[in-house]
Amino acid sequence: MTQTRKIIHVDMDAFYASVEQRDRPELRGKPVIVGGSPNSRGVVCAASYEARVFGVRSAMPCAQAYRLCRHAVFVKPEMAKYKAASEKINEVFAATTDLVEPLSLDEAYLDVTENHLGNPSATLVAEAIRREILALTGLTASAGVAPNKFLAKVASDLDKPDGLVVIPPERVAEILVDLPVRRVPGVGRVTEQSLARFGIKTCSDLRAHSREQLCRWFGRAGEAYFQLARGIDPRPVRASRERKSVSVEQTFAADRNDVAEARETVGVLAGLLSERLVRAETRGRTVTLKVKYADFQQVTRSRTLAWPVRERAALEHAALELLADTEVGRRPFRLLGLGVSQLGEERQLVFEFVEAMRRGEGLVCPPEVPVRVNVGAGFTGLPPPAGG
Repeated sequence: MTQTRKIIHVDMDAFYASVEQRDRPELRGKPVIVGGSPNSRGVVCAASYEARVFGVRSAMPCAQAYRLCRHAVFVKPEMAKYKAASEKINEVFAATTDLVEPLSLDEAYLDVTENHLGNPSATLVAEAIRREILALTGLTASAGVAPNKFLAKVASDLDKPDGLVVIPPERVAEILVDLPVRRVPGVGRVTEQSLARFGIKTCSDLRAHSREQLCRWFGRAGEAYFQLARGIDPRPVRASRERKSVSVEQTFAADRNDVAEARETVGVLAGLLSERLVRAETRGRTVTLKVKYADFQQVTRSRTLAWPVRERAALEHAALELLADTEVGRRPFRLLGLGVSQLGEERQLVFEFVEAMRRGEGLVCPPEVPVRVNVGAGFTGLPPPAGG
């Protein structure tokens, strides 16, 4: 019999903004927006929960964020601080298990079926992780505990900030009843619209269709949707998860200080990057512009788009918006670079899912019985005691 896995998804709470509030006590309790200035064409990198109350969200244009929350404090991002905090968080993960799959500086999956703490309760392990992160960094983390990655991610989003939610195998169906399909891995804005054309807006709607029908409509992705809508996700936590990106750059023989030339170079780089993405048969969601100034100071500006792109026009448009949020034109520069990451997320998800299904990994389909969310209860992989 296949052992039920114990997966934890850890997600730091408003990470960049929380680091700023930690280091600057005068910002605590105030709406904080990390990103460009209010009158720039930059985007929001992170927003504190005080700012989110007003509708401010990551990847939103800063000008729009200002209109929503005019009394917010705008702070320029300092990646060195965030990376330092992330390193301490990763130390906690490494002390817990060897199976850690990082997703970003502030988010990761951990397989704690076997763990260095020797604790059979994934819930207690998650509580220990959150305590240790708070002690080392002064930052709070939310965590989800479940038998697979999909459900663990869903769980960690249910009680933020500073929450812990457990979804044992026998308590899945109720969570998925009204879960929007946008929360299903691999479903972005475009796929969400495609599903809506068939009247599919929730996991319950997906479950109303047969595997054969979903596969006719969506190809191999239909198999993934069919299984995920039932809480089945065989993908393993991969400690060697590769972070892929494609980039190009131009180093100038002499320093430049002309905005028009910079904009022209960005257009050329967008064309080259588009060609590389076409050859690689992939697309990306996060566009990053790199600038190295004459004094060798290097900065990056990034924007995550609503859907993956590889067309030159889309890349150039995003890059020019990022360029406007730099000091090019006010400071001489010597290098411009353009890159794309988060490549082919949907296709990769489907590939990993189908391959895992083929290998028969972690197939722990929970019974279809009335269930409920279990917040903070022990999850040992064994049936809960009477009364839950």
